[in-house]
Amino acid sequence: MGKLGNLGARLHHGEIGYDFVKNRKLWYGISILITITAIVGLAVRGLHMGIEFQGGAVFTTPKNMSASVSQAETYAEEASGHDAIVQKLGDGSLRIQISGTDTAKSDSIKDQLSKDLDVPAEKINADLVGPSWGDQIANKAWQGLGIFMVLVVIYLAIAFEWRMAIAAFIALVHDITITVGIYALVGFEVTPGTVIGLLTILGYSLYDTVVVFDSLKEQTKDITKQTRWTYAEIANRSINSTLVRSINTTVVALLPVGGLLFIGGGVLGAGMLNDISLSLFVGLAAGAYSSIFIATPLVADLKEAEPQMKALKKRVLAKRAQAAAKGEPAENAVDEERYADDEADEPDDAAPAVVGPRNQPASRTRGRGRPSGKRR
Repeated sequence: MGKLGNLGARLHHGEIGYDFVKNRKLWYGISILITITAIVGLAVRGLHMGIEFQGGAVFTTPKNMSASVSQAETYAEEASGHDAIVQKLGDGSLRIQISGTDTAKSDSIKDQLSKDLDVPAEKINADLVGPSWGDQIANKAWQGLGIFMVLVVIYLAIAFEWRMAIAAFIALVHDITITVGIYALVGFEVTPGTVIGLLTILGYSLYDTVVVFDSLKEQTKDITKQTRWTYAEIANRSINSTLVRSINTTVVALLPVGGLLFIGGGVLGAGMLNDISLSLFVGLAAGAYSSIFIATPLVADLKEAEPQMKALKKRVLAKRAQAAAKGEPAENAVDEERYADDEADEPDDAAPAVVGPRNQPASRTRGRGRPSGKRR
């Protein structure tokens, strides 16, 4: 843990780092490929909607049933003519779920299951769910998602700026698309728990994105009053300075969710845990990825399209070319005008992330005035 803490400190101070923004086209390409795969999976396989959305019947047998899950599934499909989902509960009872079944047909299915499973009909509990209730749940879910998106864009536009709001919105759509696509490819059932999981991961994804945006906002104050770093370089610095924090947050969140998904749903067979755990697991991982590789590079692209940022980039490159011509290291090409303007105050940690250790420039007094002696 000490090494990880030291790594985080070195990333924060710009001593080491990775150029995420420079390689943004690679990340965009990877995200587009994954998104297309998710959309194709959704179009070809579709979502396996749960009984809460389609309507149907749920039959629960007595405890300690001798019939296996596969046998009960075969009996239920033969009796109903529809696909059935059977889960064995902890007490040995079977939960048989059949979609698209109305009240009149459920009684005959119950009687047939009673004969096939050799269980008295009165001991099989039957619960019916109407399709209209499922439609209401689906509509409420879409309304909740739409309201959430609108509020997110408004908040980020007010707290930061509209470019960051657009980037965060694209990142959220990216996370939802990937999560829903994986649900279609895996074939897990979509239930109200899945919807809850989707809304939850949006909060996690937004949190990681806002942490980076807040760092970027602080480091780009009065950015046009200096000619050392471009906006993209400072954006990259913000990603690296919050990288360890984002990784720690994501890993800590993924561990219990992974326990629910792989141990609870896979090993113990508690299939109902899969509904929410898969959306959380995939969404948390996608949210961490999008906040680092999608949202901030998008902001850098949008900002550097501005005339002011274009002019700043030209001045920075010209200054570095001038320093290179004099045989000076590019990192030591200090903006001379910054010292002439007593009101200009450069952010203390506005330094680009570079791969490997770098030679740190000599410390200087910042703020009003400057130290006596030669300027580097």
